[in-house]
Amino acid sequence: MKLAVLGVGLIGGSIGLAARHRGLAEVTGWVRNPDRVDDCLKVGAVDRMADSIDSACSEADVVVCCASVGHLIEMGRKALEAAPAGCVITDVGSTKQELVEALGSDPRFIGGHPLAGAETAGVLNAREDLYEGARWYLTPTSGSEGVLLDRLQKLVTGLGAKPVAIEAREHDQAMAVVSHLPHVFANQLALQGRPGTERLGALAPSLRDGTRVAGSNPAIWGEIFATNHEAVTGAIDESIRGLRQAREIIGSADPGRIAAWQSKVGEDRAALSATESEAGATHELRVLVPNQPGVLAELALALGRAGVNISDMSLDPAPDMSSGAISLWVAGQDEADKAEACIAGLGHSVTQTESAR
Repeated sequence: MKLAVLGVGLIGGSIGLAARHRGLAEVTGWVRNPDRVDDCLKVGAVDRMADSIDSACSEADVVVCCASVGHLIEMGRKALEAAPAGCVITDVGSTKQELVEALGSDPRFIGGHPLAGAETAGVLNAREDLYEGARWYLTPTSGSEGVLLDRLQKLVTGLGAKPVAIEAREHDQAMAVVSHLPHVFANQLALQGRPGTERLGALAPSLRDGTRVAGSNPAIWGEIFATNHEAVTGAIDESIRGLRQAREIIGSADPGRIAAWQSKVGEDRAALSATESEAGATHELRVLVPNQPGVLAELALALGRAGVNISDMSLDPAPDMSSGAISLWVAGQDEADKAEACIAGLGHSVTQTESAR
């Protein structure tokens, strides 16, 4: 496989390192700043560096666009223009709907977002194991080519991550709550957190912890909030409703009622922290489908909504190419049963067997 990484920093460099060291691909890199070329080669993130996006993408099987969200549409368009017909183009941005609306009409583009990172930045801090065990969202559309989604899924799995298919709008709504809204709260707490003395903030652990990310990287977060403004403002509105309810409960001055509210919040917090159990044996689900665009994307999105993680997949077209079989591997009997019911509910024929994988 030939992999092009456009933007070889911490994220792109870690993709390149993992792909090369695990024998997944030959990696070509490209960076805007020529002064960073030597660093990319020095750490072993790439096999070679290209001097243009056109050159990096011209023979690629997969292109990964690694830029801030405000620059991804431009980079993605250039990649689509330069990449060959059978290439899949993806990205690593943390907002997806605007990007997919701009580029998703091309069946070669499938959005992506790995939930991985580090406090440091730059290719010199790249790590081969950065994506090990990380969730990696993919946002195929009804027009996505199945063979390209399959190729991208295999690459993500090979990097050590767990691919999960999700619709772009649903992704952005989720990120608004679990990632973007906490930054909004941190900013507000930092603005509000000086009730009369400069020393109080330094002495208050809750305030210190709650404002840890306040004001972080204004340029990047400016782009994130701007590209996901609808979902973030919706989440803020929901939070305002919740704060009004909290104000009413606390304003009642009823210790029992307040304690019950606090207890309920504690239960919800515990549920958020619950860890997944060991998955168990791997099961293969073989699905018979017609050979038409969007079938694999439909399956992947449905399983993603059901919370089923696909650990691997393969495509087996019929000789006349009119239909085919998709094999999906899922860990754990409960997950396999859930997947089987989900697939059958879509009207496809599906069989399940325990696999040696």
